[in-house]
Amino acid sequence: MGFSDVYPYAREPVGAPAGAFDPAPDEHLRIGMIAPPAVAVPPPVYGGTESIIDRLARGLTARGHEVVLFTVGDSTCPVEQRFIYPTAVGTNGGVLTDILQARAGYRALADVDLIHDHTLTGPLMPTVRPDDIPVAATLHSELSAGYVSELRKRAGDISLVAISHDQRRSAPQLNVRAVIHHGIDLTEYPVGQGDGGYLLFLGRMHPDKGVHRAIAVARQSGRPLLIAAKMWEPEERLYFADVVQPMLGNGIEYIGQVGGDEKVSLLTHAEALVNPIRWREPFGLVMIEALACGTPVLSFAEGAATEIVEDGVTGFLCHDVAGMARAVDRLTEIDRSVCRSRCVDRFSMEHMITRHVSLYRRTLQRAAVASESELLTEAG
Repeated sequence: MGFSDVYPYAREPVGAPAGAFDPAPDEHLRIGMIAPPAVAVPPPVYGGTESIIDRLARGLTARGHEVVLFTVGDSTCPVEQRFIYPTAVGTNGGVLTDILQARAGYRALADVDLIHDHTLTGPLMPTVRPDDIPVAATLHSELSAGYVSELRKRAGDISLVAISHDQRRSAPQLNVRAVIHHGIDLTEYPVGQGDGGYLLFLGRMHPDKGVHRAIAVARQSGRPLLIAAKMWEPEERLYFADVVQPMLGNGIEYIGQVGGDEKVSLLTHAEALVNPIRWREPFGLVMIEALACGTPVLSFAEGAATEIVEDGVTGFLCHDVAGMARAVDRLTEIDRSVCRSRCVDRFSMEHMITRHVSLYRRTLQRAAVASESELLTEAG
């Protein structure tokens, strides 16, 4: 029985150029990636993890590596794809869908040199991981104590990847092999003039993201605020109805969820991105998207924000809402061209790809040494 009998939804790359997937030279790798099943790759509108997977897959392919992506059926990333869910299951799919996705992904990717797992549950399932294929896993979420405890027991020799130094510091007991910041395709983000006359909130409609604090900043600084937010889940809708909606009006406008060119346009014309999180966010992709457009970022000095925003250079790291409102009046001190150049220097897709390839090669080398050691032990 062949793979297509077990996984009937396997397919070739969407829109891939002819010859792009010929056998690679020895120095190039065949990399399997497992994406979560909630959102397509790339995401139609909202999905930070899926955006990174898409950029990583495209960037690796551009460097001559082969990528096999285990995803969902409505993904359009132009690499070879395999999947069990014909369409994205949504964010309300629950842990079981993630477990089934990871389990099927490991079984489906038996013909690659290395597997890169982006799911939450895959690293916790040692019995389904192949014995002869090294695995790397990116930790895309906040590391709770319970999750860290399970990772310590079950991750084994997986090459764990943190997405910020702060995330790594939050779980020093984990054997994290690399810290790799997210990167973006800078050609997709032109530099804007910030001439729209508004502040911008861009993210999820969730208390952790602080939409109500962004509104308070706008009110205290006397600036209009546009709120572009994903609102899919019951908790998000409840927060909007109970807290955010009563605060709208008089220059505070909710414009819904945006993506693609509309998102980029909003970023280029915004005076600043207001990102008033009050939790240990492991990265914050929207902040580097703003910087790529030359747009300063206002955030609190929490989580990975201190690794992304240079206080007084690419934005302001504040301690409370009042301080953030005062920082709005200092936005003229920020050079938008510097915001862009810092993003080019630190958060390009090219840097992200280079660091991942280095991680893959180290992981493969470690696995080869371990295998040779086992053979010598058996022979002895």
